[in-house]
Amino acid sequence: MAQYRLTVTTGSFPTAETFHSIFLTLVGSRGESNKYPLENEGKGFLPGTVNHYQLSTDEDLGEILLIRLHKERYSFFPEDSWYCTSVSVECPGHRTYTFPCYRWMEAYCTESFRDGTAKKITDDTDVLLELRCSELKCRQEIYRWKDFQPGFPRCININSMKNCDAKYSLVKQAPPRILTKYPNIQIKLKAFSEVQENWKSLQELQRAFSFTHTPISEYVSQHWKEDAFFGYQFLNGAHPSLIQKCNKIPTNFPVTEEMVAASLGKSTSLKDELMKGNIFIVDYKILDGIPGNVIKGSQQYIAAPLCLLFVTPEHQLIPIAIQLSQIPGPKSPIFLPSDSEWDWTLAKIWVRSADFHVHQLHSHALCTHFMGEVFSVSTIRQLPMCHPLYKLLVPHTQNNLQINIQARAVIIGAGGVFDRVVATGGPGLSLLIKRCLETLTYSSLCLPEDIQARGMESLPIYYFRDDGLEIWNALGSFVSSIVNFYYESDYSVQQDTELQAWVAEIFQEGVLGRASSGFPSLLHTCTELKKFLSMVLFTCSARHAAMHNGQIDFFSWLPNGPASMRNPPPITKGTATLGSILETLPEVNSTCALLSVLWVLNREPEDMKPLGAYPEQHFTEEEPQRCIADFQERLAKISSKIEDRNKTLELKYDYLNPKKVENSVSI
Repeated sequence: MAQYRLTVTTGSFPTAETFHSIFLTLVGSRGESNKYPLENEGKGFLPGTVNHYQLSTDEDLGEILLIRLHKERYSFFPEDSWYCTSVSVECPGHRTYTFPCYRWMEAYCTESFRDGTAKKITDDTDVLLELRCSELKCRQEIYRWKDFQPGFPRCININSMKNCDAKYSLVKQAPPRILTKYPNIQIKLKAFSEVQENWKSLQELQRAFSFTHTPISEYVSQHWKEDAFFGYQFLNGAHPSLIQKCNKIPTNFPVTEEMVAASLGKSTSLKDELMKGNIFIVDYKILDGIPGNVIKGSQQYIAAPLCLLFVTPEHQLIPIAIQLSQIPGPKSPIFLPSDSEWDWTLAKIWVRSADFHVHQLHSHALCTHFMGEVFSVSTIRQLPMCHPLYKLLVPHTQNNLQINIQARAVIIGAGGVFDRVVATGGPGLSLLIKRCLETLTYSSLCLPEDIQARGMESLPIYYFRDDGLEIWNALGSFVSSIVNFYYESDYSVQQDTELQAWVAEIFQEGVLGRASSGFPSLLHTCTELKKFLSMVLFTCSARHAAMHNGQIDFFSWLPNGPASMRNPPPITKGTATLGSILETLPEVNSTCALLSVLWVLNREPEDMKPLGAYPEQHFTEEEPQRCIADFQERLAKISSKIEDRNKTLELKYDYLNPKKVENSVSI
């Protein structure tokens, strides 16, 4: 007779428990056990509990290949879900097998789980090959692609979290994060939310803003009109990935030496500063021709400005010329710092409004949420749980599907936030995201290449670059150590058909098979695999944090990033006043609706998992666990370095502090 000691662990979060009957079967190389009841004295499997059992068999089962968990109805108890995190089996001779589960068992079902040792398809025996193939076949039948809009990256075929029944157990890996309203904020804003009038003054706006401000947004409200702060935001604000070095003034932006002489100083010229690499540009040409939304019967407006900036000898980045359209001419004046206070202020507000749209729909939604969803669904469909890359990727994909399903319903879907209060809502949203995807490149998502392509290698005070590269390199080192352990050669990469199917599906469903994107459709070498994995992990963690974490700080003060403009861009100088600006900015109720959403999105989830935190132990071998420990140690050093730097700054940059970066696109 052989004795086996079993340890069964239930997830620690609320609703993870079950009061139904659980049975377990051991499957070994020499046979399998009977279905063994995991009796728990009627207490059920409560959240966070660790239960121990002994199972006896007539014969030694040999190497334990897998376990089966059976969930069956108990008495009159209502149907529920059980989240099992892991099962460990100590065999005769004291060898212990760990079986990572991390899956909901819904209704009454049987699930099979393999030992936690990671295996590529080329490493498996015939018996286990059949299991991994059936696992993927089942997932591919359940987790299907659909088009949300033509020209978008494709998404999961789930319209609502309410539709996530038993078959979508992998989507329900944790309690869903619902985009709900915060009652206290709503109550405070209620006095403003029904007011369909202009803001009467900046002081009146400050009253509503005070309910939702943060230390940084308070700073923004005090400094938003300053040129140096305007320029600073392109480096370290909510959207630091668009600015680029200007080597030549565009032909459609006819800035002359005379226009910028006062900004540059007497001892230099525009030509000289271009040669020195001190001139930068932000170009919103992707917005050109995007139709403005109609909100409550009123036409809204979108500009496609160009903004020229100069790095001063004091290392301040300041705007020196702004044109509010892509077509130069008498009705498209070039605004300058020497213009009247309100002309120049209004021109900068138009730039900030354009930045809001490109940030939200291109850099944030497309490049992190939508692409992250493609990575997530492809991982579920093409990599079995035992695959080393599934184990590497799954912590960086959790909750992405939940938040995107909700966002499509609440934020960008018909009747959502964008339709109600944002100028790029309605038909403009679909056209803009389609246009953005047509220009998206693999290189632009690889931070070192993106920094180099934009000519941003040496610009001082660019903390997004500095911190981002630190994290990119840490991720690259971590990924390399994992790949080196599981892939002994380039040939092993080429022979991994599951890996190749994963990459091919990302190419087909993410960038819609567009070869000009530079996205690979297959991988030939370990080096290519390491780069691709680094891009995926960085996109789902650090890139998302950089684009998400600063929203409430930089966009909650309305003039610093209006979601809509109610009057068209000025075609002459000398017409702007504070009154005309207030008439152009969104009215009171639209402002408050957006503030409510920004505040909800800004809240840190209770189950926040910072970068490098892996509470779910998918890897069970010693070497990958050592790799994880090294990665965590390196991230801790990066955090300390950032925190030390921030102590010396008037305005700290903490969005890429690994402690503040989530593992995945989860909010």
